[in-house]
Amino acid sequence: MSNRYLYLFLASNVLIILDQYTKLLVSIHIPQGHFKMVIDGFFAITHIRNPGVAFGLFAEGPSEFKTLLFVGFSLIAIIAILVFFHQTPRERKMVQVALILIFSGAIGNLIDRILYHEVIDFIDLFVGRYHWPAFNIADSCITVGVVLMFTDLIRSGKVPQINSS
Repeated sequence: MSNRYLYLFLASNVLIILDQYTKLLVSIHIPQGHFKMVIDGFFAITHIRNPGVAFGLFAEGPSEFKTLLFVGFSLIAIIAILVFFHQTPRERKMVQVALILIFSGAIGNLIDRILYHEVIDFIDLFVGRYHWPAFNIADSCITVGVVLMFTDLIRSGKVPQINSS
C-alpha cells in the first residue's frame, strides 16, 4: 500500500471518528432542538437533525425513499472521490488533501444517514439576526476540501483529470 493510501486511511479515520464522537456528545448532552451558548451573540452548540442535504434543502418529503436516495448518492460520490484520489498525480498534494477531507465528510454524514435517516448538526454560528445554518465536522471537512480544490485549480490552472486507462 502506497503512503498516500495509508495517509487517506489514517487521516479519514481520525476525521470520521472526530465527527461521530462530537455528534455523540451532542446527542447525549443537548436535547434535540435545544442549544448551549458558547460565545454570546456569535456561537452556540445546538442539537438539530437534518433529514435533507446541505442547509436543510430537500428536508421535506417521504423519509424512507429520500434516505435511500441520499445514501445512494453518497455512495456514488464516495466511489467517485476514491477514483479521483487514485488518479490524482502524487505532486498534487493539495488536491489529495482536499479529496481526503471531502471523502471523510461524505463518510461521516453517510453514517448518520444510515443510522438515523438524518444528519446531526450542532455548530451554530450567527451575528445578530444573521444566522448561518447549523453544520457539523463532516460538513466542515467537505467545505474546506472544496475550498482547497478551487484554490488548487486557481493556482495551477489545471482541472484534476481522470485517466481512462
